[in-house]
Amino acid sequence: MTSVLILNGPNLNLLGTRRPEIYGSATLADVEELCRQEAGKLGLDTVFRQSNHEGQLVDWIQEAGAEVKAGRCIGAVFNAGAYTHTSIALHDAIEGAELPVVEVHISNVHRREEFRHHSYLSPVARGIVVGFGVYGYALAINGLYHATRA
Repeated sequence: MTSVLILNGPNLNLLGTRRPEIYGSATLADVEELCRQEAGKLGLDTVFRQSNHEGQLVDWIQEAGAEVKAGRCIGAVFNAGAYTHTSIALHDAIEGAELPVVEVHISNVHRREEFRHHSYLSPVARGIVVGFGVYGYALAINGLYHATRA
């Protein structure tokens, strides 16, 4: 079965307890279940990963790029957390792996602190979903599916 990678960066393991007034009460396990259900509707399997370590995320991006080239994966839904605003390494990994990515943010980063307004990932992302809470993951899966099937 073809898969979609759901990739989560630093501090997303704290969903449900970290700043619920911004990120809501859903846990990362809730997000994983939401993604499995949404991907299943499209006939996709999910690979769900989270890391607080930039290098691990780079490794997974490169692996997923190879899976896309082999026809086993459609791409990645990626919430890079704070690395969105700081990581040229993630930008370069996505670009180098030629990985179709939809960038996801649970909160509307443009209504928050100025430093969150810039993304190093957006220039290499296929699309961006911002501000719809954890439901943004479902929107991103659908968007990626339709963008890669066109």
